[in-house]
Amino acid sequence: MTADFHHALLTGYERLAAWSAVLDRINVFPVADGDTGRNLMITLAPLRNVADQGPEKTGHQILFAARGNSGNIAARFVYDLLAANGVKTLYQCAQTGAQNARSAISRPRAGTMLTVIDAFAEAIADLPDPKNPQSGLKTVTDAMQAAVDSSTGQIRELSAAKVVDAGALGMFVFLESFFTDFCGQGRRFLPIHEIFTGRLKIDPDYAAAAENGFCVDAVVEVNKEPGAGAQEPSAAEDHDSLTVFHTGGYAKIHLHTADRSAARKQLGQMGRIVSWNEDDMAEQAAAFRLPAAAAPVHVVTDAAGSISRHLAGLLGITLLESYVTVGERCIPETCLDPEELYKAMRRGVRASTSQASDFERHQHYARLLSQHDRVLYLCVGSVYTGNYQAAMDWKAENDPEDRFWVIDTGAASGRLAAIAAATARYAAGAQSADRVPAFAKHIIERCGEYIFLDELKYLAAGGRMSKTGAFFGDMLHMKPVISPLSHGAEKVGIVRNAEAQIKFAEQRLQQDINHARHPLLLLEYSDNRQWVAGPVKERIAALFPEAEILLQPMSMTSGVHIGPGAWAISWCRDNPRADNPQNPLHVHES
Repeated sequence: MTADFHHALLTGYERLAAWSAVLDRINVFPVADGDTGRNLMITLAPLRNVADQGPEKTGHQILFAARGNSGNIAARFVYDLLAANGVKTLYQCAQTGAQNARSAISRPRAGTMLTVIDAFAEAIADLPDPKNPQSGLKTVTDAMQAAVDSSTGQIRELSAAKVVDAGALGMFVFLESFFTDFCGQGRRFLPIHEIFTGRLKIDPDYAAAAENGFCVDAVVEVNKEPGAGAQEPSAAEDHDSLTVFHTGGYAKIHLHTADRSAARKQLGQMGRIVSWNEDDMAEQAAAFRLPAAAAPVHVVTDAAGSISRHLAGLLGITLLESYVTVGERCIPETCLDPEELYKAMRRGVRASTSQASDFERHQHYARLLSQHDRVLYLCVGSVYTGNYQAAMDWKAENDPEDRFWVIDTGAASGRLAAIAAATARYAAGAQSADRVPAFAKHIIERCGEYIFLDELKYLAAGGRMSKTGAFFGDMLHMKPVISPLSHGAEKVGIVRNAEAQIKFAEQRLQQDINHARHPLLLLEYSDNRQWVAGPVKERIAALFPEAEILLQPMSMTSGVHIGPGAWAISWCRDNPRADNPQNPLHVHES
Protein backbone atom coordinates (compact mmCIF):
# COMPACT_ATOMS: atom_id res chain seq x y z
CA MET A 1 0.00 0.00 0.00
CA THR A 2 2.65 2.53 1.04
CA ALA A 3 4.79 2.39 -2.12
CA ASP A 4 1.73 2.41 -4.40
CA PHE A 5 0.17 5.25 -2.44
CA HIS A 6 3.30 7.38 -2.59
CA HIS A 7 3.71 6.67 -6.30
CA ALA A 8 0.11 7.74 -6.90
CA LEU A 9 0.65 11.01 -5.00
CA LEU A 10 3.73 11.75 -7.10
CA THR A 11 1.77 10.99 -10.26
CA GLY A 12 -0.88 13.48 -9.17
CA TYR A 13 1.71 16.19 -8.55
CA GLU A 14 3.58 15.68 -11.81
CA ARG A 15 0.47 15.81 -13.95
CA LEU A 16 -0.67 18.90 -12.05
CA ALA A 17 2.70 20.50 -12.83
CA ALA A 18 2.15 19.86 -16.54
CA TRP A 19 -1.17 21.74 -16.43
CA SER A 20 -0.03 24.56 -14.12
CA ALA A 21 0.44 27.07 -16.95
CA VAL A 22 -3.19 26.56 -18.02
CA LEU A 23 -4.35 27.09 -14.43
CA ASP A 24 -2.47 30.39 -14.35
CA ARG A 25 -4.04 31.54 -17.62
CA ILE A 26 -7.64 30.95 -16.44
CA ASN A 27 -7.17 32.17 -12.86
CA VAL A 28 -9.79 34.92 -12.52
CA PHE A 29 -11.15 34.07 -9.05
CA PRO A 30 -10.86 35.11 -6.26
CA VAL A 31 -8.30 37.49 -7.78
CA ALA A 32 -7.45 37.68 -11.48
CA ASP A 33 -3.70 37.47 -10.92
CA GLY A 34 -2.63 34.34 -12.79
CA ASP A 35 -0.86 32.46 -10.00
CA THR A 36 -3.00 29.42 -9.12
CA GLY A 37 -0.81 26.97 -11.04
CA ARG A 38 2.36 28.45 -9.56
CA ASN A 39 0.97 28.33 -6.03
CA LEU A 40 -0.14 24.71 -6.30
CA MET A 41 3.25 23.69 -7.68
CA ILE A 42 5.12 25.42 -4.84
CA THR A 43 2.76 23.99 -2.22
CA LEU A 44 2.76 20.36 -3.34
CA ALA A 45 6.37 20.09 -4.56
CA PRO A 46 7.41 18.22 -1.35
CA LEU A 47 5.43 15.25 -2.70
CA ARG A 48 8.38 14.64 -5.02
CA ASN A 49 10.28 13.34 -1.96
CA VAL A 50 7.49 11.56 -0.08
CA ALA A 51 8.88 8.09 -0.76
CA ASP A 52 12.24 9.04 0.78
CA GLN A 53 11.23 11.19 3.74
CA GLY A 54 7.84 9.74 4.67
CA PRO A 55 4.34 11.21 4.93
CA GLU A 56 4.65 13.03 8.27
CA LYS A 57 7.65 15.14 7.29
CA THR A 58 6.23 15.71 3.82
CA GLY A 59 2.92 16.85 5.28
CA HIS A 60 4.55 19.48 7.48
CA GLN A 61 6.66 20.71 4.57
CA ILE A 62 3.51 21.12 2.49
CA LEU A 63 1.76 23.09 5.23
CA PHE A 64 4.70 25.47 5.63
CA ALA A 65 5.30 25.80 1.86
CA ALA A 66 1.65 26.59 1.06
CA ARG A 67 1.18 29.68 -1.10
CA GLY A 68 -1.95 31.52 -2.13
CA ASN A 69 -5.58 30.77 -1.51
CA SER A 70 -5.59 27.56 -3.55
CA GLY A 71 -2.28 26.34 -2.16
CA ASN A 72 -3.36 26.72 1.46
CA ILE A 73 -6.65 24.89 0.91
CA ALA A 74 -4.87 22.11 -0.98
CA ALA A 75 -2.21 21.86 1.73
CA ARG A 76 -4.76 21.36 4.49
CA PHE A 77 -6.49 18.59 2.54
CA VAL A 78 -3.35 16.77 1.37
CA TYR A 79 -1.85 16.94 4.86
CA ASP A 80 -4.65 14.70 6.13
CA LEU A 81 -4.67 12.56 2.98
CA LEU A 82 -1.01 11.68 3.63
CA ALA A 83 -1.98 9.95 6.89
CA ALA A 84 -3.70 7.12 4.99
CA ASN A 85 -2.04 3.71 5.40
CA GLY A 86 -4.61 1.51 3.71
CA VAL A 87 -7.65 1.59 1.47
CA LYS A 88 -10.04 1.97 4.39
CA THR A 89 -8.08 4.79 6.00
CA LEU A 90 -7.87 6.57 2.65
CA TYR A 91 -11.61 7.14 2.80
CA GLN A 92 -11.42 8.32 6.41
CA CYS A 93 -8.48 10.64 5.75
CA ALA A 94 -10.17 12.14 2.69
CA GLN A 95 -13.25 12.92 4.79
CA THR A 96 -11.14 14.50 7.54
CA GLY A 97 -9.10 16.47 5.02
CA ALA A 98 -12.21 17.80 3.31
CA GLN A 99 -13.64 18.98 6.63
CA ASN A 100 -10.39 20.59 7.75
CA ALA A 101 -9.83 22.29 4.39
CA ARG A 102 -13.27 23.85 4.59
CA SER A 103 -12.89 24.91 8.23
CA ALA A 104 -9.48 26.50 7.57
CA ILE A 105 -10.91 29.15 5.24
CA SER A 106 -12.94 32.04 6.59
CA ARG A 107 -15.36 32.37 3.65
CA PRO A 108 -15.75 29.05 1.80
CA ARG A 109 -17.37 29.29 -1.63
CA ALA A 110 -19.19 26.72 -3.73
CA GLY A 111 -17.69 26.18 -7.18
CA THR A 112 -14.09 26.24 -5.98
CA MET A 113 -11.51 23.62 -5.11
CA LEU A 114 -13.51 22.85 -1.97
CA THR A 115 -16.39 21.52 -4.08
CA VAL A 116 -14.06 19.12 -5.91
CA ILE A 117 -12.52 17.93 -2.63
CA ASP A 118 -16.00 17.32 -1.18
CA ALA A 119 -17.05 15.42 -4.31
CA PHE A 120 -13.98 13.18 -4.07
CA ALA A 121 -14.44 12.48 -0.36
CA GLU A 122 -18.15 11.69 -0.72
CA ALA A 123 -17.70 9.51 -3.80
CA ILE A 124 -14.99 7.27 -2.36
CA ALA A 125 -17.04 6.84 0.83
CA ASP A 126 -19.84 5.31 -1.27
CA LEU A 127 -17.80 2.90 -3.39
CA PRO A 128 -19.62 -0.38 -4.12
CA ASP A 129 -16.62 -2.44 -2.97
CA PRO A 130 -14.36 -0.55 -0.53
CA LYS A 131 -11.69 -3.26 -0.81
CA ASN A 132 -11.59 -2.80 -4.57
CA PRO A 133 -11.32 0.97 -5.22
CA GLN A 134 -11.07 0.56 -9.00
CA SER A 135 -14.69 -0.63 -8.96
CA GLY A 136 -15.72 2.96 -8.36
CA LEU A 137 -13.09 4.81 -10.38
CA LYS A 138 -15.57 6.13 -12.93
CA THR A 139 -18.02 7.16 -10.21
CA VAL A 140 -15.33 9.14 -8.41
CA THR A 141 -13.97 10.88 -11.51
CA ASP A 142 -17.49 11.65 -12.78
CA ALA A 143 -18.35 13.28 -9.45
CA MET A 144 -15.24 15.45 -9.54
CA GLN A 145 -15.77 16.34 -13.20
CA ALA A 146 -19.32 17.46 -12.41
CA ALA A 147 -17.97 19.65 -9.60
CA VAL A 148 -15.55 21.38 -11.99
CA ASP A 149 -18.26 21.71 -14.64
CA SER A 150 -20.55 23.44 -12.17
CA SER A 151 -17.97 26.06 -11.19
CA THR A 152 -18.57 28.26 -14.24
CA GLY A 153 -22.20 28.86 -13.34
CA GLN A 154 -21.64 29.27 -9.61
CA ILE A 155 -19.19 32.17 -9.60
CA ARG A 156 -19.91 35.41 -11.44
CA GLU A 157 -16.31 36.05 -12.52
CA LEU A 158 -16.00 32.58 -14.03
CA SER A 159 -19.25 32.96 -15.91
CA ALA A 160 -18.10 36.29 -17.36
CA ALA A 161 -14.72 34.85 -18.39
CA LYS A 162 -16.33 31.58 -19.65
CA VAL A 163 -13.83 29.37 -17.85
CA VAL A 164 -13.87 26.78 -15.09
CA ASP A 165 -12.36 27.64 -11.73
CA ALA A 166 -8.56 27.30 -11.84
CA GLY A 167 -8.30 25.87 -8.33
CA ALA A 168 -11.11 23.39 -8.96
CA LEU A 169 -9.45 22.24 -12.18
CA GLY A 170 -6.08 21.96 -10.46
CA MET A 171 -7.50 19.74 -7.72
CA PHE A 172 -9.34 17.66 -10.32
CA VAL A 173 -6.11 17.05 -12.27
CA PHE A 174 -4.27 16.11 -9.07
CA LEU A 175 -6.94 13.80 -7.62
CA GLU A 176 -8.00 12.19 -10.92
CA SER A 177 -4.35 11.35 -11.67
CA PHE A 178 -3.70 10.20 -8.10
CA PHE A 179 -6.77 7.97 -7.86
CA THR A 180 -6.37 6.48 -11.35
CA ASP A 181 -2.81 5.48 -10.52
CA PHE A 182 -3.80 4.28 -7.03
CA CYS A 183 -6.47 2.03 -8.54
CA GLY A 184 -3.84 0.29 -10.65
CA GLN A 185 -5.17 1.61 -13.95
CA GLY A 186 -1.76 2.72 -15.15
CA ARG A 187 -1.61 6.24 -16.44
CA ARG A 188 -4.72 6.32 -18.61
CA PHE A 189 -6.09 9.69 -17.63
CA LEU A 190 -9.08 11.66 -18.83
CA PRO A 191 -8.33 14.13 -21.67
CA ILE A 192 -8.63 17.48 -19.90
CA HIS A 193 -8.81 19.49 -23.13
CA GLU A 194 -11.79 17.42 -24.30
CA ILE A 195 -13.90 17.11 -21.16
CA PHE A 196 -13.63 20.84 -20.42
CA THR A 197 -13.50 21.99 -24.02
CA GLY A 198 -14.21 25.67 -24.59
CA ARG A 199 -13.56 26.60 -20.97
CA LEU A 200 -9.77 26.50 -20.78
CA LYS A 201 -9.25 29.90 -22.37
CA ILE A 202 -10.55 33.25 -21.16
CA ASP A 203 -13.15 34.91 -23.36
CA PRO A 204 -11.44 37.76 -25.28
CA ASP A 205 -14.20 40.16 -24.21
CA TYR A 206 -13.60 39.52 -20.51
CA ALA A 207 -12.18 42.51 -18.64
CA ALA A 208 -10.59 41.65 -15.30
CA ALA A 209 -11.01 44.20 -12.54
CA ALA A 210 -7.98 46.07 -11.26
CA GLU A 211 -6.59 44.73 -7.99
CA ASN A 212 -4.50 46.17 -5.20
CA GLY A 213 -3.03 45.06 -1.91
CA PHE A 214 -0.81 42.15 -1.01
CA CYS A 215 -1.19 38.40 -0.85
CA VAL A 216 0.66 37.26 2.28
CA ASP A 217 1.72 33.80 3.43
CA ALA A 218 3.39 33.57 6.82
CA VAL A 219 4.42 30.97 9.38
CA VAL A 220 4.41 32.11 13.01
CA GLU A 221 5.91 30.28 15.98
CA VAL A 222 3.14 31.05 18.44
CA ASN A 223 3.97 32.42 21.91
CA LYS A 224 3.59 29.66 24.50
CA GLU A 225 3.25 31.73 27.67
CA PRO A 226 -0.33 32.06 28.94
CA GLY A 227 -1.79 35.37 27.88
CA ALA A 228 1.17 36.24 25.68
CA GLY A 229 0.81 37.47 22.13
CA ALA A 230 -2.20 38.73 20.26
CA GLN A 231 -5.31 37.20 18.80
CA GLU A 232 -4.87 35.77 15.31
CA PRO A 233 -6.38 37.65 12.36
CA SER A 234 -10.03 37.23 11.50
CA ALA A 235 -12.06 37.90 8.38
CA ALA A 236 -13.75 40.77 10.20
CA GLU A 237 -10.46 42.67 10.27
CA ASP A 238 -10.40 43.53 6.56
CA HIS A 239 -8.39 40.43 5.67
CA ASP A 240 -9.78 38.74 2.56
CA SER A 241 -9.13 35.11 1.55
CA LEU A 242 -8.07 34.29 5.10
CA THR A 243 -6.92 30.77 5.94
CA VAL A 244 -5.45 29.79 9.30
CA PHE A 245 -4.37 26.44 10.67
CA HIS A 246 -2.15 25.31 13.53
CA THR A 247 0.39 22.51 13.76
CA GLY A 248 3.04 21.73 16.36
CA GLY A 249 3.18 25.17 17.97
CA TYR A 250 3.11 27.02 14.64
CA ALA A 251 0.37 28.92 12.86
CA LYS A 252 0.24 28.99 9.05
CA ILE A 253 -1.62 32.08 7.90
CA HIS A 254 -2.67 33.26 4.45
CA LEU A 255 -4.43 36.57 3.89
CA HIS A 256 -4.97 39.46 1.50
CA THR A 257 -4.38 42.88 2.99
CA ALA A 258 -4.12 46.48 1.87
CA ASP A 259 -1.63 47.23 4.66
CA ARG A 260 1.19 44.70 4.78
CA SER A 261 3.02 46.59 7.54
CA ALA A 262 0.01 46.44 9.83
CA ALA A 263 -0.51 42.77 9.00
CA ARG A 264 3.11 41.96 9.77
CA LYS A 265 2.90 43.84 13.06
CA GLN A 266 -0.23 41.93 14.05
CA LEU A 267 1.28 38.55 13.18
CA GLY A 268 4.46 39.51 15.03
CA GLN A 269 2.42 40.00 18.19
CA MET A 270 1.30 36.36 17.94
CA GLY A 271 4.90 35.15 18.12
CA ARG A 272 8.08 34.88 16.07
CA ILE A 273 7.56 35.17 12.31
CA VAL A 274 9.46 32.21 10.86
CA SER A 275 8.74 32.91 7.20
CA TRP A 276 7.03 35.67 5.24
CA ASN A 277 6.14 35.67 1.55
CA GLU A 278 4.17 38.37 -0.19
CA ASP A 279 2.95 39.07 -3.73
CA ASP A 280 1.92 42.49 -4.99
CA MET A 281 -1.54 41.77 -6.38
CA ALA A 282 -1.61 45.00 -8.42
CA GLU A 283 1.55 43.96 -10.29
CA GLN A 284 0.33 40.41 -10.81
CA ALA A 285 -3.10 41.52 -12.00
CA ALA A 286 -1.59 44.05 -14.42
CA ALA A 287 0.61 41.36 -15.94
CA PHE A 288 -2.33 38.95 -16.10
CA ARG A 289 -4.37 41.45 -18.13
CA LEU A 290 -1.69 41.68 -20.83
CA PRO A 291 -2.71 39.65 -23.90
CA ALA A 292 -0.78 36.45 -24.46
CA ALA A 293 1.43 36.41 -27.54
CA ALA A 294 -0.06 34.51 -30.48
CA ALA A 295 2.04 32.69 -33.09
CA PRO A 296 1.70 29.87 -35.64
CA VAL A 297 4.20 27.88 -33.55
CA HIS A 298 4.22 27.71 -29.76
CA VAL A 299 7.76 28.05 -28.39
CA VAL A 300 8.87 25.91 -25.45
CA THR A 301 12.20 25.91 -23.66
CA ASP A 302 13.81 24.71 -20.46
CA ALA A 303 13.66 26.76 -17.28
CA ALA A 304 17.44 26.30 -17.07
CA GLY A 305 17.62 29.26 -19.45
CA SER A 306 17.79 32.65 -17.75
CA ILE A 307 14.30 33.75 -18.69
CA SER A 308 11.89 34.65 -15.92
CA ARG A 309 8.40 33.20 -15.56
CA HIS A 310 6.91 36.65 -16.15
CA LEU A 311 8.89 37.40 -19.30
CA ALA A 312 8.11 33.94 -20.66
CA GLY A 313 4.42 34.74 -20.20
CA LEU A 314 4.73 38.00 -22.11
CA LEU A 315 6.46 36.24 -24.99
CA GLY A 316 4.07 33.28 -25.00
CA ILE A 317 6.85 30.83 -24.09
CA THR A 318 6.23 27.71 -22.00
CA LEU A 319 9.02 26.88 -19.53
CA LEU A 320 9.69 23.25 -18.62
CA GLU A 321 10.66 23.14 -14.97
CA SER A 322 13.68 21.78 -13.22
CA TYR A 323 13.72 21.61 -9.42
CA VAL A 324 15.99 23.18 -6.83
CA THR A 325 16.46 21.75 -3.35
CA VAL A 326 17.61 24.25 -0.72
CA GLY A 327 18.33 22.42 2.50
CA GLU A 328 15.35 20.07 2.70
CA ARG A 329 12.95 22.24 0.72
CA CYS A 330 12.21 21.35 -2.92
CA ILE A 331 10.96 24.20 -5.16
CA PRO A 332 10.22 24.46 -8.90
CA GLU A 333 13.05 26.48 -10.43
CA THR A 334 10.99 29.38 -11.78
CA CYS A 335 9.12 29.71 -8.47
CA LEU A 336 12.21 30.15 -6.29
CA ASP A 337 13.06 33.64 -5.07
CA PRO A 338 16.72 34.31 -6.02
CA GLU A 339 17.27 36.17 -2.75
CA GLU A 340 16.21 33.10 -0.77
CA LEU A 341 18.60 30.84 -2.68
CA TYR A 342 21.69 33.03 -2.44
CA LYS A 343 21.19 33.96 1.22
CA ALA A 344 20.96 30.26 2.03
CA MET A 345 24.08 29.44 0.01
CA ARG A 346 26.07 32.17 1.76
CA ARG A 347 25.02 30.63 5.09
CA GLY A 348 26.42 27.31 3.92
CA VAL A 349 23.07 25.63 3.26
CA ARG A 350 23.43 22.91 0.65
CA ALA A 351 21.65 23.53 -2.65
CA SER A 352 21.22 21.12 -5.55
CA THR A 353 19.23 20.73 -8.75
CA SER A 354 17.26 17.88 -10.28
CA GLN A 355 15.41 17.29 -13.52
CA ALA A 356 11.69 16.69 -13.79
CA SER A 357 10.89 13.03 -14.37
CA ASP A 358 10.32 11.70 -17.88
CA PHE A 359 6.66 11.23 -16.97
CA GLU A 360 6.24 14.88 -15.97
CA ARG A 361 7.95 16.04 -19.15
CA HIS A 362 5.83 13.69 -21.27
CA GLN A 363 2.69 15.13 -19.70
CA HIS A 364 3.90 18.60 -20.69
CA TYR A 365 4.44 17.51 -24.29
CA ALA A 366 1.01 15.89 -24.51
CA ARG A 367 -0.71 18.90 -22.94
CA LEU A 368 1.05 21.31 -25.32
CA LEU A 369 0.02 19.33 -28.40
CA SER A 370 -3.57 19.21 -27.13
CA GLN A 371 -3.64 23.02 -27.17
CA HIS A 372 -1.39 24.06 -30.07
CA ASP A 373 -1.17 23.07 -33.73
CA ARG A 374 2.63 23.24 -33.75
CA VAL A 375 5.12 23.20 -30.86
CA LEU A 376 8.82 24.05 -31.10
CA TYR A 377 10.93 22.85 -28.17
CA LEU A 378 14.25 24.70 -27.94
CA CYS A 379 16.03 22.22 -25.74
CA VAL A 380 18.97 22.87 -23.42
CA GLY A 381 22.14 21.42 -24.95
CA SER A 382 22.34 17.62 -24.88
CA VAL A 383 25.83 17.86 -23.38
CA TYR A 384 24.21 19.26 -20.20
CA THR A 385 21.10 17.06 -19.76
CA GLY A 386 19.26 14.16 -21.35
CA ASN A 387 16.22 16.31 -22.13
CA TYR A 388 16.77 16.29 -25.90
CA GLN A 389 16.92 12.52 -26.19
CA ALA A 390 13.91 12.12 -23.86
CA ALA A 391 11.90 14.48 -26.06
CA MET A 392 12.93 12.73 -29.26
CA ASP A 393 12.05 9.32 -27.80
CA TRP A 394 8.59 10.59 -26.85
CA LYS A 395 8.12 12.19 -30.27
CA ALA A 396 8.95 8.92 -32.04
CA GLU A 397 6.11 7.15 -30.22
CA ASN A 398 3.50 9.90 -29.90
CA ASP A 399 3.83 12.39 -32.77
CA PRO A 400 2.87 10.68 -36.05
CA GLU A 401 1.77 14.01 -37.57
CA ASP A 402 5.14 15.70 -36.88
CA ARG A 403 3.66 18.58 -34.87
CA PHE A 404 6.24 18.51 -32.07
CA TRP A 405 9.56 19.91 -33.29
CA VAL A 406 12.68 19.57 -31.14
CA ILE A 407 15.99 21.40 -31.59
CA ASP A 408 19.13 20.69 -29.57
CA THR A 409 20.35 24.27 -29.08
CA GLY A 410 23.67 23.25 -27.52
CA ALA A 411 23.02 26.15 -25.13
CA ALA A 412 22.21 26.74 -21.49
CA SER A 413 21.63 29.64 -19.11
CA GLY A 414 21.45 33.10 -20.71
CA ARG A 415 22.44 31.94 -24.18
CA LEU A 416 19.41 29.63 -24.20
CA ALA A 417 17.26 32.55 -23.02
CA ALA A 418 18.51 34.76 -25.86
CA ILE A 419 17.77 32.05 -28.43
CA ALA A 420 14.28 31.46 -27.03
CA ALA A 421 13.40 35.16 -26.75
CA ALA A 422 14.53 35.93 -30.30
CA THR A 423 12.70 32.89 -31.69
CA ALA A 424 9.47 33.72 -29.85
CA ARG A 425 9.61 37.26 -31.19
CA TYR A 426 10.15 35.99 -34.70
CA ALA A 427 7.35 33.43 -34.33
CA ALA A 428 4.86 36.13 -33.30
CA GLY A 429 5.28 37.78 -36.70
CA ALA A 430 5.90 34.71 -38.84
CA GLN A 431 3.51 34.04 -41.71
CA SER A 432 4.53 30.39 -41.99
CA ALA A 433 5.10 27.88 -39.20
CA ASP A 434 7.93 26.23 -41.15
CA ARG A 435 10.00 29.41 -41.03
CA VAL A 436 10.24 29.42 -37.23
CA PRO A 437 12.49 26.36 -36.69
CA ALA A 438 14.64 27.50 -39.61
CA PHE A 439 15.10 30.86 -37.90
CA ALA A 440 15.89 29.17 -34.58
CA LYS A 441 18.63 27.04 -36.16
CA HIS A 442 20.06 30.14 -37.80
CA ILE A 443 20.03 32.17 -34.59
CA ILE A 444 21.82 29.57 -32.45
CA GLU A 445 25.23 30.45 -33.86
CA ARG A 446 24.53 34.16 -33.51
CA CYS A 447 24.00 34.03 -29.74
CA GLY A 448 26.54 33.70 -26.94
CA GLU A 449 27.19 34.30 -23.27
CA TYR A 450 29.91 35.13 -20.77
CA ILE A 451 29.41 34.07 -17.16
CA PHE A 452 31.51 35.77 -14.50
CA LEU A 453 32.13 33.78 -11.32
CA ASP A 454 32.85 35.41 -7.98
CA GLU A 455 33.91 32.52 -5.73
CA LEU A 456 35.11 29.07 -6.80
CA LYS A 457 34.03 27.31 -3.61
CA TYR A 458 30.52 26.83 -4.98
CA LEU A 459 31.85 24.94 -8.00
CA ALA A 460 33.81 22.77 -5.57
CA ALA A 461 30.71 22.16 -3.43
CA GLY A 462 28.97 20.81 -6.52
CA GLY A 463 31.92 18.57 -7.39
CA ARG A 464 32.88 20.56 -10.49
CA MET A 465 36.41 21.27 -9.27
CA SER A 466 38.60 20.23 -6.36
CA LYS A 467 38.19 21.95 -3.02
CA THR A 468 41.94 22.57 -2.93
CA GLY A 469 41.86 24.26 -6.33
CA ALA A 470 38.90 26.37 -5.29
CA PHE A 471 40.61 27.41 -2.05
CA PHE A 472 43.78 28.63 -3.77
CA GLY A 473 41.81 30.20 -6.62
CA ASP A 474 39.73 32.25 -4.20
CA MET A 475 42.81 33.12 -2.15
CA LEU A 476 44.52 34.48 -5.28
CA HIS A 477 41.34 36.31 -6.35
CA MET A 478 41.06 34.30 -9.55
CA LYS A 479 37.63 34.78 -11.13
CA PRO A 480 37.06 32.55 -14.17
CA VAL A 481 34.92 33.58 -17.13
CA ILE A 482 33.04 30.72 -18.78
CA SER A 483 30.83 30.28 -21.84
CA PRO A 484 28.24 27.48 -22.17
CA LEU A 485 28.89 25.99 -25.62
CA SER A 486 27.56 22.95 -27.47
CA HIS A 487 30.49 20.80 -26.28
CA GLY A 488 30.22 21.99 -22.66
CA ALA A 489 31.12 24.94 -20.47
CA GLU A 490 34.43 26.40 -21.63
CA LYS A 491 36.71 28.67 -19.61
CA VAL A 492 37.46 31.67 -21.83
CA GLY A 493 39.34 33.88 -19.41
CA ILE A 494 40.42 34.70 -15.85
CA VAL A 495 40.15 38.11 -14.20
CA ARG A 496 40.84 39.32 -10.67
CA ASN A 497 38.15 41.85 -9.78
CA ALA A 498 34.79 43.34 -10.76
CA GLU A 499 36.29 46.13 -12.86
CA ALA A 500 38.27 43.58 -14.86
CA GLN A 501 35.07 41.59 -15.40
CA ILE A 502 33.33 44.60 -16.95
CA LYS A 503 36.33 45.39 -19.16
CA PHE A 504 36.46 41.77 -20.32
CA ALA A 505 32.78 41.95 -21.26
CA GLU A 506 33.26 45.23 -23.12
CA GLN A 507 36.21 43.94 -25.13
CA ARG A 508 34.62 40.63 -26.07
CA LEU A 509 31.26 42.15 -26.97
CA GLN A 510 32.94 44.61 -29.31
CA GLN A 511 34.19 41.58 -31.23
CA ASP A 512 31.03 39.49 -30.95
CA ILE A 513 28.31 41.98 -31.86
CA ASN A 514 30.29 44.49 -33.88
CA HIS A 515 28.15 45.93 -36.71
CA ALA A 516 24.97 44.29 -35.37
CA ARG A 517 22.21 46.83 -35.93
CA HIS A 518 20.00 46.31 -32.86
CA PRO A 519 21.48 43.47 -30.80
CA LEU A 520 19.63 42.01 -27.85
CA LEU A 521 21.64 41.89 -24.62
CA LEU A 522 20.56 40.11 -21.44
CA LEU A 523 22.25 41.15 -18.21
CA GLU A 524 21.84 38.39 -15.62
CA TYR A 525 22.26 38.89 -11.89
CA SER A 526 22.48 36.62 -8.84
CA ASP A 527 22.34 38.49 -5.52
CA ASN A 528 23.91 41.60 -7.06
CA ARG A 529 20.99 43.10 -8.95
CA GLN A 530 21.71 46.67 -7.89
CA TRP A 531 25.31 46.55 -9.12
CA VAL A 532 24.42 44.83 -12.42
CA ALA A 533 21.51 47.22 -13.03
CA GLY A 534 23.73 50.20 -12.17
CA PRO A 535 27.42 50.37 -13.14
CA VAL A 536 27.42 47.31 -15.41
CA LYS A 537 24.35 48.29 -17.41
CA GLU A 538 25.50 51.91 -17.68
CA ARG A 539 28.87 50.89 -19.13
CA ILE A 540 27.37 48.42 -21.60
CA ALA A 541 24.65 50.86 -22.68
CA ALA A 542 27.24 53.58 -23.32
CA LEU A 543 29.27 51.22 -25.48
CA PHE A 544 26.27 49.87 -27.42
CA PRO A 545 23.66 52.67 -27.58
CA GLU A 546 21.63 50.83 -30.25
CA ALA A 547 21.35 47.64 -28.22
CA GLU A 548 18.24 46.57 -26.36
CA ILE A 549 19.33 45.62 -22.84
CA LEU A 550 17.19 43.49 -20.54
CA LEU A 551 17.80 42.73 -16.90
CA GLN A 552 16.99 39.15 -15.88
CA PRO A 553 17.72 36.91 -12.89
CA MET A 554 20.26 34.22 -13.69
CA SER A 555 18.65 30.80 -13.98
CA MET A 556 18.47 29.04 -10.63
CA THR A 557 20.15 25.98 -12.15
CA SER A 558 23.18 28.11 -13.03
CA GLY A 559 23.02 29.93 -9.70
CA VAL A 560 23.16 26.72 -7.68
CA HIS A 561 26.31 25.63 -9.50
CA ILE A 562 28.24 28.91 -9.63
CA GLY A 563 26.94 30.62 -6.51
CA PRO A 564 26.16 34.13 -5.29
CA GLY A 565 28.13 37.09 -6.57
CA ALA A 566 28.12 35.73 -10.12
CA TRP A 567 26.67 37.59 -13.09
CA ALA A 568 26.51 37.11 -16.83
CA ILE A 569 25.84 38.80 -20.14
CA SER A 570 24.33 37.03 -23.12
CA TRP A 571 23.59 38.40 -26.55
CA CYS A 572 21.82 37.80 -29.81
CA ARG A 573 23.07 39.59 -32.92
CA ASP A 574 19.66 39.32 -34.62
CA ASN A 575 16.85 40.98 -32.69
CA PRO A 576 13.52 40.44 -34.50
CA ARG A 577 11.23 43.47 -34.56
CA ALA A 578 13.45 45.42 -32.17
CA ASP A 579 11.98 48.68 -33.47
CA ASN A 580 8.40 47.66 -32.68
CA PRO A 581 7.19 49.80 -29.72
CA GLN A 582 4.55 47.16 -28.93
CA ASN A 583 7.22 44.54 -28.35
CA PRO A 584 6.71 43.30 -24.77
CA LEU A 585 10.44 43.17 -24.15
CA HIS A 586 10.56 46.96 -24.31
CA VAL A 587 8.53 47.28 -21.14
CA HIS A 588 9.94 44.51 -18.97
CA GLU A 589 12.71 44.14 -16.49
CA SER A 590 12.85 41.65 -13.63
